[in-house]
Amino acid sequence: MEVLYQNLLNLDIKMVIMWLIGGVLIYLAIKKDMEPTLLLPMGFGAILVNLPLSGAVTQGLEEGPLSILYSAGIANELFPLILFIGIGAMIDFGPLLSNPVLMLFGAAAQFGIFFTLCMASMFFDLNDAASIAIIGAADGPTSIVVGQKLQSNYIGAIMVAAYSYMALVPIIQPPIIKLLTTKNERKIRMEYTQKPVSKTTRILFPICITIIAGLIAPASVALVGFLMFGNLIRECGVLDSLSETAQKVLANLVTIFLGITIASQMQADKFLQVDTLLILGLGLVAFIFDTAGGVVFAKILNLFLKKKINPMIGAAGISAFPMSGRVVHKLALKEDPTNFLLMQATGVNVSGQIASVIAGGLILNFFLH
Repeated sequence: MEVLYQNLLNLDIKMVIMWLIGGVLIYLAIKKDMEPTLLLPMGFGAILVNLPLSGAVTQGLEEGPLSILYSAGIANELFPLILFIGIGAMIDFGPLLSNPVLMLFGAAAQFGIFFTLCMASMFFDLNDAASIAIIGAADGPTSIVVGQKLQSNYIGAIMVAAYSYMALVPIIQPPIIKLLTTKNERKIRMEYTQKPVSKTTRILFPICITIIAGLIAPASVALVGFLMFGNLIRECGVLDSLSETAQKVLANLVTIFLGITIASQMQADKFLQVDTLLILGLGLVAFIFDTAGGVVFAKILNLFLKKKINPMIGAAGISAFPMSGRVVHKLALKEDPTNFLLMQATGVNVSGQIASVIAGGLILNFFLH
């Protein structure tokens, strides 16, 4: 009993605050169904690592399992890259290949990354600012890889912000889209004609994208390569069992480990700092301006096009796949129950997945020495 009371003396208010933060993440995962595969492990892990003298993380000479997992899977970028194989296997690039112009919206929606880089550089050194800006990629694995390679001092806050905001896309994006568009613009119909895409094209696409990305941004080769390798497994037609495994078993397993391992960086003494709150704020700015960049780009194009584009699809250019595409589709249905934008929004969404990874590679090319 004496040992129990001694351990209770090690409890402080910051730990209790982190329990509450973990509880909020668990609540959002279960009650609101917001990316439960990520937020539930992160929330529970936040409680786990903030118990006094927690055996889940390294204490003195005694190694904790979450610290070991962090070193083995995140510090060396292994978990994010393996997850990219699963994500690649999930993605159908058919809608994008049927209408390649949608790639422009994916590129435009990365505006928030570079806007946030300028803002973050006023508060942090350049490597940290670049790592914070990549939260705007709306892509957790990319944020982890860039933050680790640039040796950011705030990797824990960056990871938490990236994954939390990805889960909050259905809350963050709709008000921004409505603010930037009129009711008539949101009702614009876009005809979708399913153009046949040959198997050869589907196979060559991931190979060509990897080569092009490697030539433009060599630092992105690992990120793009693992994503495209997953897609090649899907499209080759001779590895159906591997494709299914990558999409379900592999992706789910790695996501569980990734979520609970990220929590190892949510220890109260590291996490509850003014800088953390600033990073969370800058991450939100990145998401807002990513969304705005895609929508505004579509509105500018409409000034020159006879056949108008529904500007909401520009918001799907962020990498949060497939949440962002679904958000746009639901908003369109809310304005007009017969207006279906799912395929166009999905095409833009998958283009954003590619664009965000390339943007991460460009950031590394600029700042990695």
